[in-house]
Amino acid sequence: MTAATSGTTKRDPVTRSRLVQDLRALGLAPGTCVLVHCSLSRIGLVIGGTRALIDALLEVLGPSGTLMMPAHSGDLSEPSRWRDPPVPADWVDRVREEIPVWDPQRTPTRGMGAVAEHFRRWPGVVRSNHPQVSFAALGPEAPRLLADHAPGDALGETSPIGALYALDGQVLLIGVDHGRDTSLHLAEYRARWPGRGRHTEGAPMEVDGRRRWVRFDELVLEDDDFQRLGAEYEAASDLPPGRVGHATSRLLRQRPLVDWATAWMERCRA
Repeated sequence: MTAATSGTTKRDPVTRSRLVQDLRALGLAPGTCVLVHCSLSRIGLVIGGTRALIDALLEVLGPSGTLMMPAHSGDLSEPSRWRDPPVPADWVDRVREEIPVWDPQRTPTRGMGAVAEHFRRWPGVVRSNHPQVSFAALGPEAPRLLADHAPGDALGETSPIGALYALDGQVLLIGVDHGRDTSLHLAEYRARWPGRGRHTEGAPMEVDGRRRWVRFDELVLEDDDFQRLGAEYEAASDLPPGRVGHATSRLLRQRPLVDWATAWMERCRA
């Protein structure tokens, strides 16, 4: 994996053709199945914005490739667990009653950034059926990636993250580090350490044609050490970052990353 070379400066705008060049130089190839996390602002001034980046990704992947992005909607969750800001105890029942029902077509993403939200609404994109941590995908492998995602296994074996592992897919981080790398949560499902636990979640879903507040158990996720974990993995694996536009970027195979992270968590979270 090598960085793209260019005589441009940080003030130069980034075009679609430049994005295609940089993605190819990073190692992204036609036919790849890839999960993308990105920060558009880190790329620089992109001529054409979110559409230009999505167009560039799809051009490089070609018709045989599959593009996936997170489409999380964490606001469709158990309000008694909200902390930023917290919900007063006497509001909790009312909040549960008033949150709009989960709808893969209409529920927007939350905190995923402009690129992921644009991709969610892209023609032909499909979305997995988890009310809080869904993923959106486009390409031949999209049905396989998204088909089995259901409450109770948010980012585990039957989630799109687990399906990407089974397909030996890749992870592309554009302008973000491993603190945003959802694939590391699959390692959390596999690893065992003291204090690992589960909690009760809930979301408004349609059941037999009616809105219901559905409760389900999920793993308690911890990502405070993801940045450190990722940095140590890259150092141990000799994986230097490249660039997409002006953004430090990384393209990695997901399987060895998750395998390494599973062992790391069992060792370092003890």
